[in-house]
Amino acid sequence: MSTFNLAVQLVDIYQRRIYPAKVSIQNNCIVSIESIDESAVNTAGFLMPGFIDSHVHIESSMLIPSEFARIAVMHGTVGTVSDPHEIANVCGIEGIEFMINNGKQVPFKFNFGAPSCVPATVFETAGAALDSKDVEALLASDDIMYLSEMMNFPGVLHSDPEVMKKIAAAHRAGKPVDGHAPGLTGASAKQYIEAGISTDHECFTLEEAVDKLSYGMKIIIREGSAAKNFEALAELIDDHPNMIMLCSDDKHPDSLVEGHINQLCARAVAKGLDVFNVLKAACINPVKHYNLNIGTLRVGDPADFIIVEDLTHFKVLQTYIDGQALLSTDLDSDSALSTPSAPSALNATTSRKKSLIKSVPATPINQFTCAPVNEIDLSMPVSSYPNSDGLIPVIEALDGQLITNKLYLPATIVDDCLVSNTADDILKMVVVNRYHMAPVAKSFIKNFGFRTGAIASTVAHDSHNIVAVGTTDEALAAAINAVIAAEGGISCVDSHNQTLVLPLPVAGLMSTEDGFLVAEQYTAIDTMAKSLGSSLSAPFMTLSFMALLVIPHLKLSDKGIFDGDRFEFL
Repeated sequence: MSTFNLAVQLVDIYQRRIYPAKVSIQNNCIVSIESIDESAVNTAGFLMPGFIDSHVHIESSMLIPSEFARIAVMHGTVGTVSDPHEIANVCGIEGIEFMINNGKQVPFKFNFGAPSCVPATVFETAGAALDSKDVEALLASDDIMYLSEMMNFPGVLHSDPEVMKKIAAAHRAGKPVDGHAPGLTGASAKQYIEAGISTDHECFTLEEAVDKLSYGMKIIIREGSAAKNFEALAELIDDHPNMIMLCSDDKHPDSLVEGHINQLCARAVAKGLDVFNVLKAACINPVKHYNLNIGTLRVGDPADFIIVEDLTHFKVLQTYIDGQALLSTDLDSDSALSTPSAPSALNATTSRKKSLIKSVPATPINQFTCAPVNEIDLSMPVSSYPNSDGLIPVIEALDGQLITNKLYLPATIVDDCLVSNTADDILKMVVVNRYHMAPVAKSFIKNFGFRTGAIASTVAHDSHNIVAVGTTDEALAAAINAVIAAEGGISCVDSHNQTLVLPLPVAGLMSTEDGFLVAEQYTAIDTMAKSLGSSLSAPFMTLSFMALLVIPHLKLSDKGIFDGDRFEFL
């Protein structure tokens, strides 16, 4: 049990003031806060509550929870509201238990939800299914804090019995229900919200967010590695300070190394937004909404707080969770974890600072039954793909967004087969069922920009089959077979048939390796993918959402090309 005092400039978000104070910590809690004279301050920086990521899929970091925590505390994050939806789609309840148990092994406050949509739709093949009885059993656990994002908004609007049972179970347990309804507005949004759904992190326009706010829904502003909505929604922080939270949703390891919620706070303050409103969104509102056991710098709270250098850039000097200091500035200390392979971005952003959270061993769990593919499996006879007067449906990927556009463009035909057209940036995209043998689903996609080569990934929301984009069938097959050989991961094949693979043995989603090393490996394969010609800010993250059927407008599942507006296959 720790007992210590800090004499520091205290940021009191509740009273909206900053003043010199002595904060006393005993038995991992704050026992007193006393105003002191300015001259008595002996700790540099500003003491404030820690940051909370209000909606994140830890799996998207490609790190198990314990490794995610090691990096997150360096940016002042003390807790997350975590949806284990991704691993649940692969491994079911066993996957959820893996996340909870691994997270408990480190001093970090993970708050997991019960996934509401496993599988996300009936239009793709997943590795597991959770019905309303499974969800109700999960919600009865003290380890489950909420019902995760209800992506099946058509099911809510049509009062699907299974959907409504899951929502009702959360209400009976006294736990909030997260939403997921991109583009839903007006009477439909009102009906969705009145079903008892309290948040949405999918708003991509200010008008949509304001409409949902008018019906009492809280908005979580998202800025992840692929989906970036901060610029569109940031002004809501001042306009609706009690109704806004911040999240990353999906953050790849290189992005996590660079920063977390602290970056959004710095950007918000740079826009001229009120610093207390910004910190309310980042530190206070999530605790209140989800009833989290995370301190907010009040007497009696757990001693969860951070010290930042200033309230402009939010450079973190120290992170405390339950009174335990989690950063070291002593590079020679045996207690500071060595990161000899850490990316330069980490070295630049952390200076002489290291995480004191230690790596813990983890035994991978997975579900992977897939044989290597041949080039013939990937060919596309003209008769196999919908077309009209030589025009074929093409998915248009949008950088920084999960939504896609539906285009109809001229087909490129060689030997009676549809092929990629690198000149017009129309590339073949395929999805391979990872759970059992099945025909390969094929389509075309625009805006990946590859002039040669291919990439493949088993991180493919929501069911995590193998998704790949490439310029030739040869390159596609090589990239796909590389991740099959690893039983999960991401791969890139260049024009010389050189292949890089980042294995992800935990459900094909996460590595068990040192988080900083994984970030370095990801940076290398991301750089290689961009060298193929892509201008996308995060090619692998963008690829991972091209099979996400619950986001409009056109996507590809292992069963075929899917119209997200009509919610049916083309």
